Amino acid sequence: MDYIAFLEHVQAGKMLESGSEIFTYMSKISTKAQRICAEINGKYHEQNELISLLSELTGQEIDQSVSIFPPFSSDFGRNLHIDKNVFINAGVRIQDTGGVWIDEGALIGHNVVLATLNHDLEPSRRQNLIPAPIHIGKNVWIGSNATVLQGVTVGENSVVAAGAVVTKDVPANSIVGGVPAKLIKKI
Repeated sequence: MDYIAFLEHVQAGKMLESGSEIFTYMSKISTKAQRICAEINGKYHEQNELISLLSELTGQEIDQSVSIFPPFSSDFGRNLHIDKNVFINAGVRIQDTGGVWIDEGALIGHNVVLATLNHDLEPSRRQNLIPAPIHIGKNVWIGSNATVLQGVTVGENSVVAAGAVVTKDVPANSIVGGVPAKLIKKI
C-alpha cells in the first residue's frame, strides 16, 4: 500500500474495512500525524515554525500567509489541503482522512470540527469507515464550535453560524445555522 493507492481508494468513496491493508496504512500515517500535532501543541512556536510543521503534516508546502493558533489536531494530515490566507483558530479538529480542502481566505473558528469519516450503520460492520471529502470555499467563515460533516461543500463567501452542524452542501454567498444547519439568508 502506498499514498497514491490510498488516495485513489478514499477519493472513490470506498469503505475502509477494519483490519484490511488499507486500514493498517491509514493507522500508520495517523501515528505520524499524532506525533506532528503533539509537537504543534506541546510548546510555543513562532508562526513560521507552525507553518513548517503544517507543511510536514500535510506533505505540501503551506504558504506563510496561513495563520494557526494551537491547539490543533489532524487525524491523518496527508489529505489536508490549505490554501493562502487561511486562519485556523484554537481548538480546531480536522479529520482529513477522506480529504479536506480549505480555500483561500477561509476563517475557521474556535473548536470547529471537520469530519470526513462515517461508520457503517450495520452493527457487525460498524468498525469500518466510509470516507467523503469536505470542501471549504474561498472566503468562508466557519463560526466557533461548528461541525461540518463528511461530503459537504461550503460555497465561497458563505458563513456557518457558531454551533451549527452542517450535514448538507451550503450554497455560495449564504448564511446557515442550527442543528442541522439550514439557510438563514443569502449574503
